[in-house]
Amino acid sequence: MIPLYIGGSAKSRMKIDKLMDVVTLETKKLRLQIPRTFGPRILSLQLIGGANLLAELPDFAFERPDGKIYRFYGGHRLWSAPEDPIRSYALDDLAMDISQEGDGLLIRKPVEPETGLEKSMLITLSNVDAKLTITHRLTNLGSDPVECAPWAITQFRTGGMAILPQGCSRTNLLPNRALAFWPYTDITSPHVTIGNRFILVRAEPQPPFKIGFPNPRGWLAYWLEGTLFVKQTAYHSGEPYNDFGSSSECYCNHQFLELETLAPLHKLKLGASALHTETWELFPRVLFPTDESAVQSLIGSLGLE
Repeated sequence: MIPLYIGGSAKSRMKIDKLMDVVTLETKKLRLQIPRTFGPRILSLQLIGGANLLAELPDFAFERPDGKIYRFYGGHRLWSAPEDPIRSYALDDLAMDISQEGDGLLIRKPVEPETGLEKSMLITLSNVDAKLTITHRLTNLGSDPVECAPWAITQFRTGGMAILPQGCSRTNLLPNRALAFWPYTDITSPHVTIGNRFILVRAEPQPPFKIGFPNPRGWLAYWLEGTLFVKQTAYHSGEPYNDFGSSSECYCNHQFLELETLAPLHKLKLGASALHTETWELFPRVLFPTDESAVQSLIGSLGLE
């Protein structure tokens, strides 16, 4: 079947692939695929000519306490924090409303009966660099105020390494790092290096591991097969974050690695929205950084703090 191209321009284009039931966003540098039948989700992220960096998990699922099955599918998703076996795992296998909004693509999910929330993502691609911006939105369209926070989760294929920056400080008199560990986390894992400047998590077959931390530097990175993925978001000092103040989290098991960012926790009145914006950028032909010094050199060359 011949794809139907809609909207876009000579620099950027969008198409609907009827066979796969996805919308494809494409520039000279990047290609994304967004499913129409569940979400809001980004299923595929790749440099032109490269492989999908995101995990593909057609059989990975979670049984909720009520017996209903939540399917992960893989890719990038929007959840609401704090984590709850019903509210966070609200079923997302409904058809999406996908439309162009300005220079971006808006993906909107019908209101969740479990939460009363409407979830959406607005995706805007750069026409120059391998870069995009995602604005995540939770809107309370239920019957009561809801205390929650947007939670942006990106699942990657294994085989790479996550780079988690540690806090900076202007004085030696006060602490500048805090870490949150989950009950199943083995802090002696040979796959994890907790350094003074960075935490490195190698995405190799391992038992589940999760770590969270306040991240005033705002960025997280994942290296895979010569490509470095970097996501950035604002850190709101003094605002209430979940999980002992964690604005960034990383989860890994034998099938995928997740880079997660969270917005502060707030009570949403009826009709109110909470926004959380991430900027993604991909860098090709990056050598594997073997230790903290190599990571520091790499991060410095990219202009990250």
